[in-house]
Amino acid sequence: MKTIATTKIDKVENNNNLRLWRSIEHAIMKRHVLLNRVLAVGLLAVIVLVPVGQAAQAQGKQDLLPPAVFQAAGSTADSIQSTVDAFRVALDPANHNNGNNPGPLPLTSGHREINWDGGNPAITATTPPVTPFTTFLNTRGSQFTTPGIGLSQVALSGLAGLFNNLTYEDIFSVFSPSRLFTPVGSNVTEALFFVPGTNGGTPATVSGFGAVFTDVDQPDGSGPSKKRGNRGASTLIEYFGADGKVLFSSFVPASPGDGSLSFFGIVFEDARIARVRITSGNVAPGPDDDGESDIVMMDDFIYGEPQPR
Repeated sequence: MKTIATTKIDKVENNNNLRLWRSIEHAIMKRHVLLNRVLAVGLLAVIVLVPVGQAAQAQGKQDLLPPAVFQAAGSTADSIQSTVDAFRVALDPANHNNGNNPGPLPLTSGHREINWDGGNPAITATTPPVTPFTTFLNTRGSQFTTPGIGLSQVALSGLAGLFNNLTYEDIFSVFSPSRLFTPVGSNVTEALFFVPGTNGGTPATVSGFGAVFTDVDQPDGSGPSKKRGNRGASTLIEYFGADGKVLFSSFVPASPGDGSLSFFGIVFEDARIARVRITSGNVAPGPDDDGESDIVMMDDFIYGEPQPR
């Protein structure tokens, strides 16, 4: 028979045991919930990371194949000729210019070129600025635009009249006689590609694109200026895929002195370039050019055979 004292002791012990078990039970429940959360997060990580890892690997394979880059600059056409020739061979080993032949043609069956000279003998007349510039849209699968007034084919002798600037007759040269290509009212030119012979009806991509420039004076990191650090280069080429994302971009190499020539081009293993944007010089050419800016003109464009998207 328990006394009042022992009953109180049992009650205290039972209450303490109850609190202890509740404490233990609470700890177990917390651990159980925590483990469940960890397991759930672990399973979610497996579910998410596997496909992401596969996608990244697939994308990585594409990214691990950067384009072949061709660039050169110098005082004469001979300074860049071998690089231009190597670029042509990289576009197609046979180095065959398809001219105005309609497509679609196989990727490696040749390439396209535009020298702006109007045939043989070369034409020296200046074409009125126009945008879009569609002269070669149907024949060679390229269309050019500018946010400025328009794009023009112009000989060295016509530059002074086109831009109302007499100094332009003496500071540029040509890679292929006799005309250059230039935006008017802007320093930006954009290129789109189409299957030749479709008159712009079939959008296309190309494996590579290169261009010749004249009088690129300002290279990337060209010494101190009033700003902290170095000045940026004046001339830039940007390459975009069909999704609008940048595939590659680079400044064009420079060579000091008037009339220098530069070349920059890239070649991918497949046709993935849908659009090219060229910034030629750091300001647009014009009558207010004070001689301190880097005014740049363009010559030959060379690109891979346009492939249907």
